[in-house]
Amino acid sequence: MTRVAARTAALLSLLVITLAFVGPFLWVLLASVQPEANLTAEPSLAFSLRNFSEVLTWETIYLPVLNSIVISGATALLTVLVSGLAAYPLSRYKLRFKRHFMLTLLFTTGLPVTAIMVPVYSMFFRFNLYGSVPAMVLFLTASALPFAIWMMKNFMDSVPISLEEAAWVDGAGWVQSLARVVGPLMAPGVAVVAIFVFVGQWGNFFVPFVLLDTPEKQPAAVTIYTFFSQYGQVAYGQLAAFSIIYTAPAVVLYVAVNKYLAGSFSFAGSVKG
Repeated sequence: MTRVAARTAALLSLLVITLAFVGPFLWVLLASVQPEANLTAEPSLAFSLRNFSEVLTWETIYLPVLNSIVISGATALLTVLVSGLAAYPLSRYKLRFKRHFMLTLLFTTGLPVTAIMVPVYSMFFRFNLYGSVPAMVLFLTASALPFAIWMMKNFMDSVPISLEEAAWVDGAGWVQSLARVVGPLMAPGVAVVAIFVFVGQWGNFFVPFVLLDTPEKQPAAVTIYTFFSQYGQVAYGQLAAFSIIYTAPAVVLYVAVNKYLAGSFSFAGSVKG
């Protein structure tokens, strides 16, 4: 009886947790197709795509989503490139202060970006970088690097160094071995880092809100607040439709690279004894 009761309690707990996560998604789906959606979003026979047609404009959805793709994609690309180059000596060489450096990286991952935004905002103004998308991408890359280097180094440790030694014997340098041997073998790890950074920047609201000066440069995470009026009124139907479209690129990216995430590092047979 005790085992049955424990199993029942566990199942009920999982059911409650599932409903807590599924509930908001159901509300978004219902509110997006209801002509007069509100906070309740009660199921009804009323069905309309008016909310989607009203948000599918250049200023409301297309330009902000394009900005989000450019900012998040550029940040993820730069982060993967720089973190891979930084993780290589940490993984392959015996450095004197490697442990201290790794602990410092681990410590910086716990620092919130909001804690340094005031000096960053002042620096952007001082060097006339305020409103510059490339400058903001560089800052986002720098803020994502500590955790990315930590993850990339752990993935790189899984690649046997004997594979690189075989490439070195054939005349390859460390750049060629990194690009042609280590990189392809740790493709799942690269995919994990890229998705982690992309999704993190896709939902980043505070940094673009502070560092970008015009709505034409702001990503969708910032423009979503246009559905909230200054008098507390909210266009719930349009907000739900916008949310569905806004989350689609991140979901598509995850599905596209799912085979890399589901894969495992297997080097059996890579080196002949």
